Amino acid sequence: MAASLSVALARVAASPATYFKLIATAALWGATWVAARIAVSEAAPLAVASWRFLLAALVLGALLVVREGWPRWSVGEWLTLSAMGASGIFLYNVCFLYGMTMIQAGRGALVVALTPALIAASDSLLFGAPMSPGKALGIGLAAFGCLLVVTNGHPYLLIAGEVGLGEWLIIGCAVMWTAYTFLGRRGTRSLSPLAMTFGASLTGWLMLTSAALLQGSLFSLAETSWRGWSAIAFLGLFGTALAFTWYAEAVHRIGATRSAAFINLVPVSAVILGAVLLGERLGVAVLSGGALVITGVYITNRAGAKLASGANFKEKAA
Repeated sequence: MAASLSVALARVAASPATYFKLIATAALWGATWVAARIAVSEAAPLAVASWRFLLAALVLGALLVVREGWPRWSVGEWLTLSAMGASGIFLYNVCFLYGMTMIQAGRGALVVALTPALIAASDSLLFGAPMSPGKALGIGLAAFGCLLVVTNGHPYLLIAGEVGLGEWLIIGCAVMWTAYTFLGRRGTRSLSPLAMTFGASLTGWLMLTSAALLQGSLFSLAETSWRGWSAIAFLGLFGTALAFTWYAEAVHRIGATRSAAFINLVPVSAVILGAVLLGERLGVAVLSGGALVITGVYITNRAGAKLASGANFKEKAA
């Protein structure tokens, strides 16, 4: 009893620091959209991604060795990590960085804010997760908001085939992160969040580096200024290694649902930083669509939490 009480008190005491780290993580992830926009203005997207994840993998690998020792993964675990690296690191960053050469950072972040709702919809369609009317409403609102952002407030452009490649690439980010999330669910059966993040970063970096070498852009950085290198360093050290580690710690301490709610702050951070640092100005239709996306994601998460608590109540009653 005393031991349980001390553990509970320790968790409560740790909560303020955990919430601070989650807010800081959202701010860092919002800033990655601005940093990416700066980096790809001076270097090829594949080269930026390769150097970013080299830095991230080195830091995450050092943390893993210190905390858990040298990893000894099975063939099955390597396959899972490779699939995560292909979806959430390689393909996500191809869509992310090439998309950032075509559209504004704040607008791109508002599109990707659809991701939690897309995950909820996929979980229901592919894995049979329960779907309530509230959850369906949230997903519908988020999808409509995303449509407004993508089309700059003119939904008919989608039917007319006039949505640009940049918008489709950013939608691809949401799809790739959804795949990464479900693969990560499988990975957590035997791997810690830190080990999983390192393994995905390592395998994804190998793919990005191979692609950059084939393209011939990996070492074509002679014209990259200190500003571009600073953006790449920020992406690797702060946007990936530090933010991913803090987020994994938060999931461990307060749970995935409460931690995921803070992701809604990412597009807010990106829009503010894009306006301050890059002088981006988003129209009323885009901002309204972004607000719908965030509202829809909030409703989806809230409805999902109610379904989960109801299922737990029934299980205990049984």
